[in-house]
Amino acid sequence: MNNLIDVALLNSTFRMVAPILLAALGGLLCTRVLIFNIVLEGTMLLGALAAVVASYFLGSSLAGVLAAALVGMLFSLLLGLFVVTLKGDAIVVGIAMNMFASGFSTFMLRTIFGVKGAFSDPKIVGMAHNELPIIKNIPILGDIFSGQSWIVYFSWIMVLVVYYFLFRTVTGLRMRGVGQNDEAAATLGIKVKQVRYLALALCGVLVGIAGAQLSLGQVTLYVENMSAGRGWIAVVAVMLGNAHPFGVFFACLLFGFADALGYRLQGSSLPYQFAQVIPYTVTLIAIFINEGRKKKRT
Repeated sequence: MNNLIDVALLNSTFRMVAPILLAALGGLLCTRVLIFNIVLEGTMLLGALAAVVASYFLGSSLAGVLAAALVGMLFSLLLGLFVVTLKGDAIVVGIAMNMFASGFSTFMLRTIFGVKGAFSDPKIVGMAHNELPIIKNIPILGDIFSGQSWIVYFSWIMVLVVYYFLFRTVTGLRMRGVGQNDEAAATLGIKVKQVRYLALALCGVLVGIAGAQLSLGQVTLYVENMSAGRGWIAVVAVMLGNAHPFGVFFACLLFGFADALGYRLQGSSLPYQFAQVIPYTVTLIAIFINEGRKKKRT
């Protein structure tokens, strides 16, 4: 056990947390305006592909991140068209869009690069791992927190930014008002549709960047369906954290640790399949805990 849990595992945990956390923060914004967004998985997948495509052709990891954010925003706004404007069922539309994202990303991978399964090339520019100026010299803390891509640090900062946005700004107040009672908010002059589209746009940007972290931050390649259920885990994190930035952060820490632990166990004598299911097992347990907590409240 001492060899299993060490500073390297904790460092990996914070790296694994970033895409889940960014996606969960995006889902949190949608939940606050009464949109149950389950398209996080598909949005993250398209963001990962867009990041690789832009980085490959433009030779810049920043271009890849910006492309991922743009694609994520557009895909999220498409959800708004079906759910907010056309009044479609969010669950049905979400499942359809996730299926579309999976198939479309596979099609585009083969169309653009002419390969199946995965694409890796030296021309893909990944994100550098940055050393934190002061923290890197502190024993243990430096090994845990330093040496991450800038998106990892960005995800931590966004927890505070989203908290401030929701609870300290007028726009955030309007979002929470729409979430509590959209009809009452409309009578007060709040443009409910615009607020919901804004939440979806911000969500898409965050989830798209989460995808870029997967393909340019953690590795430097694209693999079909490389989001691997992280979008669904983010949905659970939003529920477990009660759609509050700090609650979501701690829920994501749990899932990130389980993800990192699964990768660590793949190198042990345990069966590969057992190590792979650890993050999803933790997610299922979290769902049961959340449902039990809801029943106690009622």
